[in-house]
Amino acid sequence: MERFMKICLLLAFLCPSALECKKHDADTKPTKQQIQYSGLSCRKKIAFLNDYGAKGDGKTSNTDAFKAAVADLSKYGSKGGGGAMLVVPPGKWLTGSFNLTSYFTLYIHHDAVLLASQDEKDYPLIDPLPSYGRGRDAAGQRFASLIFGTNLTDVVITGGNGTIDGQGQTWWTKFRHKKLKNTRPYLVEIMYSTKVVITNLTLIDAPTWNVHPVYSSNIIIESLTISAPYTSPNTDGINPDSCSNIRIRDSYIMSGDDCIAVKSGWDEYGIKFGMPTQHLSIKRLTCISPYSAVIALGSEMSGGIRDVRAEQIYAFSSESGVRIKTAPGRGAYVKDIYVRGMEMHTMKYVVRMAGNYNQHPDSNYDPNALPLINNINIRDVYADGVKTVGNLLGIASDTFTKLCFSNVTAELAKKNNSSVYDWPEYGVDMDMDMDMDKDNKDKEKKKKKAKGWKCADIEGVSKDVTPEPCDLLPGTKNSCDFPTDTLAIDTVQLKTCSANY
Repeated sequence: MERFMKICLLLAFLCPSALECKKHDADTKPTKQQIQYSGLSCRKKIAFLNDYGAKGDGKTSNTDAFKAAVADLSKYGSKGGGGAMLVVPPGKWLTGSFNLTSYFTLYIHHDAVLLASQDEKDYPLIDPLPSYGRGRDAAGQRFASLIFGTNLTDVVITGGNGTIDGQGQTWWTKFRHKKLKNTRPYLVEIMYSTKVVITNLTLIDAPTWNVHPVYSSNIIIESLTISAPYTSPNTDGINPDSCSNIRIRDSYIMSGDDCIAVKSGWDEYGIKFGMPTQHLSIKRLTCISPYSAVIALGSEMSGGIRDVRAEQIYAFSSESGVRIKTAPGRGAYVKDIYVRGMEMHTMKYVVRMAGNYNQHPDSNYDPNALPLINNINIRDVYADGVKTVGNLLGIASDTFTKLCFSNVTAELAKKNNSSVYDWPEYGVDMDMDMDMDKDNKDKEKKKKKAKGWKCADIEGVSKDVTPEPCDLLPGTKNSCDFPTDTLAIDTVQLKTCSANY
C-alpha cells in the first residue's frame, strides 16, 4: 500500500495529461501587467508573437511569424543591445522549425501551447552531426529541430511552465513503418553555443529526443516536465552530447527511452571529432522509463564521457537505474562516474553495463578501438521489486575496471513483476543491445552464482551490498568515492527578471 501511494503521488506530479501539469507557484505565473522570468541576464526589449501576425488558434501556421520575430529582435543581440525576449502569449501556436538568436529569451506563457507541425515540409533538412556521420533513424540528412540554434551566446528557453507539444504520433507511426527517409526532428537542439538556459517548461510527445544540447558549454536545464508514452520510440528526455559544464536539476521525465542519455559521438566519427561530455551535474531527478535507463552513459560515447555526478534520484517501473552502453569500435572512455542517493521501485536492473551494444553507423569502424570503462562509483542506493541487481558484462579483451558499489540495498522481486516490461525495446532498432549473452554465457556460468548478479569481464570492489555481489566485486573497507569539490556550473545563479507590459 505504501508503494502504491508513492506511485500515485508521483503520477500526480507527472500528469500523463501533461498539458494540465503545472508545478510552479502562482507567483511565477505572468499577470496581465508583468512577466517574471529567469536568466543569466535581464532583457531590454520585450515583444509578443502576435505582434508579428501570429494567430493562436491551433490551426494557422506561425512559422513565418516566429522567424520574423527572431530576425527583428536579433538586432538587440549586438554588443550593448541589451538583449530581447519574445513572449508566446496564451493560445495554441502551430509552427514548424525556427531558429533562435544570441542574447535572446523565448518565453512561453503558462496558458500557451507551442504546437509542433506534423508536416515534414516545415522542417528543413540539415547535415548529420559530424560526430555521428549519419542520421540516427536513417543515413543522410536529418530534419532540423522544432526549436533550433547554433553558434549562440546567452540563449534562454523558459516560461511560466508553458507547454511545447511535439505532436509526435505521426512521426512515431512513420518511423515504425519505415516511411521516413530522414531522421526525425528533436524538440529542442542547441549547437556550438555557450550560456544556455532551458527551464520552467512542459514538453510532451516529442517526435524523438526532447532536449539535445550538443557541442556546447555552460548549460543549465532545470524544472522541466517531460512526458511521452512509454511505447513511443526514442523519446529520450535530456541528452547532453559532447558538452561541458552542464547542470540538470528538479525535473520529472516519463519517456519511451532513457530519461537522461549522456553521449559524445558514434564510432570513427566521434573518435575523429574528439569532443567529450564532461563536468555534468544531475540532482533531484524523477524518472519513469519502462524500456530503458534513468541515467544512460552511451552508447554513442566515442568522444569520451567523464566527471558525471548524479545524486538525489528517484525512479520506479524503469528498466535500469544506471546503464553503461558501449562496444568494440566505440573507442574513448567512460570514466570518473559518481552516483549516490538513488531510490528505485519496481526495476529490472539497478545497474546495467553492456560491452556489446553493437550497432554502428557504417562498416568503416575500427573493431580494435576498444572503450575504457573505469572508475565507476555507485553508493547509497535503495531499490525494491528488483529482478537483477547488477548485470555487469564487459568485453572479453577489455575488462571494465575500478567499479565500486557501497551501501547498496536491493530487495529482489518475489516473482516476475508485470510492471517491469520485457524486451524488445520500442523503436530502438538502430541500437539493439546484444547484452553479451553469447560471448559471456559460458564464462558467467563458471563464476560463483551470486543471487541477483551477473558479472563477466569486470573488476572492482564492494562494501555493505545486499544481496552479496559476484566474486568479481570482493569486499573492501572503504566506501565509494564522491567528489567533495563543487563544479563551476553549480555556482551559477540565475537572475529573476521582470518585464512590464
